[in-house]
Amino acid sequence: MPMLGLGTWENTDPDECTNAVKTALEMGYRHIDTAQIYGNEAEVGEGIAAADVDRDDIFLATKVWIDELSHDDVIESTRESLDKLGVEYVDLLYVHWPAGEYDAEATLSAFDELVEDGLTKRVGVSNFEPEQLREAVELSESGIFANQVELHPLLQQDELRDVCADEGVEIVAYSPLARGTVFDVDVLSDIAEKHDVSEAQVSLAWLRENGVTAIPKATSEGHIRDNWESLELTLDDEDIAAIDAIETTDRRVDPGFAPW
Repeated sequence: MPMLGLGTWENTDPDECTNAVKTALEMGYRHIDTAQIYGNEAEVGEGIAAADVDRDDIFLATKVWIDELSHDDVIESTRESLDKLGVEYVDLLYVHWPAGEYDAEATLSAFDELVEDGLTKRVGVSNFEPEQLREAVELSESGIFANQVELHPLLQQDELRDVCADEGVEIVAYSPLARGTVFDVDVLSDIAEKHDVSEAQVSLAWLRENGVTAIPKATSEGHIRDNWESLELTLDDEDIAAIDAIETTDRRVDPGFAPW
């Protein structure tokens, strides 16, 4: 799984979404993330088809929404997602939230069937707290590959990161720029000025240094490129220590059905 991907949450303008995916892939991105609830799987698929990149070189992920998590609905809705995306499989399929119709045993057994049928290569979960993650790891015959959660310098998720490491589960960070708030953090601004980069690049580099995959949403070519150039940034020990010392707990995504 490439450690930097393109997120598409709230990218609902059809042409903008398609162009963002195409632009990112042709720039060098190989990880694209979407979800059923985003309402843009078809546009993401069009961007993939339009890019001069082989499908097999792309790590494509989508997520099953909370209303589709009964056993049969998982199977049916995933097939619909594949049709919209215009692909035969996804590389990673997530349980979007442990909410709604989610039943650990029934839901995860359906995901296992999708792996067996070749419709997804890997099973992931999203927004799972430690207790739910451990349960999923225990019940999934295919194994849990990743847990996608909100994670950034202002919400560092130390406990959850430790549990994921113990369970051998990768972490994927959504909203890795805290929905733009990282630009207003003095610690990050000072490090950005030191390296002559953006605060976004600092945040993404910090995540990478901690073994976390990031999927920042971006639509303009400029923002897509700025995030991509974070791969060239290496933070020193002093930078990392300064960011680690940020004690803010600023959760930007907090729906009423969240498990925390």
